[in-house]
Amino acid sequence: MTTQLGLPSLRGGTSRDPSRPADPRLVDGFGRVATDLRISLTDRCNLRCTYCMPAEGLDWMPRSEQLTDAELNRLIALAVRDLGVEELRFTGGEPLLRKGLEDIFAAASALEPRPDISLTTNGIGLARRAEALAAAGVNRLNVSMDTLRPERFAQITRRDRLSDVIDGMAAAQAAGLAPVKINAVLLRGVNDDEAADLLEFALAHGYQLRFIEQMPLDAQHGWRRTEMITADEILARLEERFVLTPSDEDRGGAPAEKFVVESRLDGTSIGTAGGPATVGVIASVTRPFCGACDRTRLTADGQVRTCLFATGETDLRAMLRGGATDAEIADVWRDAMWGKKAGHGIDDPGFLQPARPMSAIGG
Repeated sequence: MTTQLGLPSLRGGTSRDPSRPADPRLVDGFGRVATDLRISLTDRCNLRCTYCMPAEGLDWMPRSEQLTDAELNRLIALAVRDLGVEELRFTGGEPLLRKGLEDIFAAASALEPRPDISLTTNGIGLARRAEALAAAGVNRLNVSMDTLRPERFAQITRRDRLSDVIDGMAAAQAAGLAPVKINAVLLRGVNDDEAADLLEFALAHGYQLRFIEQMPLDAQHGWRRTEMITADEILARLEERFVLTPSDEDRGGAPAEKFVVESRLDGTSIGTAGGPATVGVIASVTRPFCGACDRTRLTADGQVRTCLFATGETDLRAMLRGGATDAEIADVWRDAMWGKKAGHGIDDPGFLQPARPMSAIGG
């Protein structure tokens, strides 16, 4: 089944597109292969970030529509075993709100071949769960944190929880969930003066910082390109204090463009263990990396999305609950990825923002 803007329509069985090659992997018509599966565990969140959702929150997905643990484990196993998926990144909403999270990770880590497992979280509640997450098989995680100032954190997230996030990152690092990465979004007139401070914090604690351009994925549909902080602006703010050089590391399908932090402008060196310090910029809007995209996405209600900005979805939950075999589900998934577009089209005149907000898609 395919879902277009939330409206289901029959695909007409599981016969594959005759133009799609007989390749068991998730290949598309532009030669890309999806080996990275982004899995949303819930659309619920315990923060109310201004660039993501309104203060009152959203109408959350009914529990009956969410994939059960057994359904989710079956799709993950199918992706790793039959579709060539090598990396699993669990997201939300806020994934730590999903009950039985550690059991899901443990099942994924027991698969052969064993996938790389990571988690993106806002860090609330992470301090008390970091050791259990590591024991369940999580390799590393990303924590969203846009400011170092408690009053600004409360302004952006509408919750006074910055200390919980900072404690959570420290606990994750102590539990061996390394490298701990920080995801930060700069907002014009709000926190765009903190770029260098955030990098200083990351360097001091041995974290890896990644700035993300604000994307048109807010529930309010209030995003304006003219108001977002661009990659060029982010780098200019960093270079007010640091000397940066582009990394010569092969980027592959990674979304972040990496820069080596050579030194501070005052001449003081950057002393770090384990290799050179880096900072990354994920410039989905101004420097799109669609040509090397290796991702496929699964929402909490079992919809395959070929792109973060896709307006269509393929319904695997209906197949699971309708008695489809693994082979049938895998072939529909392959067919969905074969139809993936060349790029997200943000710069196209006819670009439409997805009906689902980021919290319902998964990062």
